[in-house]
Amino acid sequence: MPVKISSETTTKDFVQKIEELSGQNVHLCFQCGTCSGSCPMLEHMDFSPRKVMHIIQLELEKGLDNINTCWICASCHTCSARCPRGIDIARVMEALRQVILRKNKNYIEPSKLSEEAVKECPQIAMVAAFRKLTS
Repeated sequence: MPVKISSETTTKDFVQKIEELSGQNVHLCFQCGTCSGSCPMLEHMDFSPRKVMHIIQLELEKGLDNINTCWICASCHTCSARCPRGIDIARVMEALRQVILRKNKNYIEPSKLSEEAVKECPQIAMVAAFRKLTS
């Protein structure tokens, strides 16, 4: 998918927010792909962690609005442990979730969950999902 990179499509504040929230320098990433190659959740993600890091580096905030990568991330830190540049990619994914949730855009809407799903799901899982996926 070709992407036009210009002053209209980039958001400089976006990278600063991600770096501030995560405490990580996303520009250290040199796109080796180790994070994606070691991610146990990769097959369920729209974009690989490597691609997300690249989109963040390019300051393309709108390119990350409708993907599920940061929501699917299990925060297992395998990517972070194996990153040759020492970037904690799991923290970057958490920062990305926070930036999206601060726009008051929930990934799941609790009121739209079926009664059956609420009854079957353990309470601790519901609380964890609401903390991670709702603003």
